[in-house]
Amino acid sequence: MDAGRIDVHFHAIPEFYRSALKLAGRGATISTGTPRWSVAEALATMDANDIAAAILSISQPGTHFGDLAEARALARNCNNFFADLIAERPTRFGAFAVTPLPDIDGALAEIAYGLDVLHLDGVGLLASYGDRFLGDAFFDPVLEELNRRHAAVFVHPNFHPASRSLSLNIPGFVMEFPFDTTRAAINLILSGALERYLHINFILAHAGGTLPYLASRLEAASYIDAKYRAFTPARMKEALAHFWYDTALSSGDATLAALGAVARPERILFGSDFPYAPAELVARSVSNLEHSRILDAVQQKQIGRTNSLALFPRLAES
Repeated sequence: MDAGRIDVHFHAIPEFYRSALKLAGRGATISTGTPRWSVAEALATMDANDIAAAILSISQPGTHFGDLAEARALARNCNNFFADLIAERPTRFGAFAVTPLPDIDGALAEIAYGLDVLHLDGVGLLASYGDRFLGDAFFDPVLEELNRRHAAVFVHPNFHPASRSLSLNIPGFVMEFPFDTTRAAINLILSGALERYLHINFILAHAGGTLPYLASRLEAASYIDAKYRAFTPARMKEALAHFWYDTALSSGDATLAALGAVARPERILFGSDFPYAPAELVARSVSNLEHSRILDAVQQKQIGRTNSLALFPRLAES
């Protein structure tokens, strides 16, 4: 692949963030807990899989664990950490600015700091905060600002309180995370937020969760419920095509076939989910894409690199 892949779904877990998670009693839903992470391990995984550049982000549960001041400080520390890494290796790393949502004022301040002062590449949001999903009017001030900036916004699932309360002994990453992204995306559509904020480039993690599979069901909504009469099949198709989608944990042909039926070819991006996806799984995901029966060589190159350059032209130098 010319000049290597650009990975838009690549997490960082600095030690101060790991400590904050532990202190708050939060962290990964996998049985082994929050995975190890270091710059050296990140670069080794990138080099082994022809990943020229990775856009860093913080995964769930974000930075707000109840104390507003601590949440703001943690988000600021994460963004400064990202900026330092980019300064050291500008062609290898980018970053999505972290916000202390659901603190709206703190989020607006951090968006300005992350984009205007640190010049990060976009903003990372979780699909839900507490009981609220993106698309809820509560988040309108943040979406208005991101829309004004024509920002790239990476949407990563959270572990919703409703999911945590289920009597299922199954880690959240298996199915609850994709459902969280799906609910946020559908709420953005049906609340009208997606159309009000058309200049936001929403990147949905994990191929949009179950959104591609539900496409036909969404297109049927206007026939079933008068409340959604205005959301015609054509309008739904356009809404689904407006999102950008990454391939993290979604590189199998069955998923790619569904995704290809709803996404614009130029809006599918490579994602690995490192280190929550360990190095061997990153390699498997890359192999799936390279040996896909769904993708031709042009599509592989688009997903691997060229599509991302439309959002992140700075990384053309990588």
